[in-house]
Amino acid sequence: MTHTQPSAMTAMSKEMQDCVDACMTCHSICEEAMSSCMQMGGQAQMQIMRALMDCSETTRMCADMMMRRSPMSSDMCAMCAKACDMCAEACMSMPDDKMMMRCAEACRRCAEMCRSMAGAAM
Repeated sequence: MTHTQPSAMTAMSKEMQDCVDACMTCHSICEEAMSSCMQMGGQAQMQIMRALMDCSETTRMCADMMMRRSPMSSDMCAMCAKACDMCAEACMSMPDDKMMMRCAEACRRCAEMCRSMAGAAM
């Protein structure tokens, strides 16, 4: 049973929904990784903490903007991809930490999907 959608405000495309899901997953994992970093302490973690905070906030905002069909979604997706790339890079500086490797993987996936959405008409 297929029918055309009368307006852009009805259903999200599968690609957009997948991107929202990737953003929310990335947001959650960044939050977990921040908690893990805080327990470790140390000055070296400050750069990683900043990247995690930026990524966590950006992914949450990006998902929100896509869900409400903001006209700025494409720009936000591009910025989100950049924040995710930076966070993945920061997490990779701790290759022996499983949480950080999980976070880097979620960030890379989210960055890829956001880059794709940034180039798509929303």
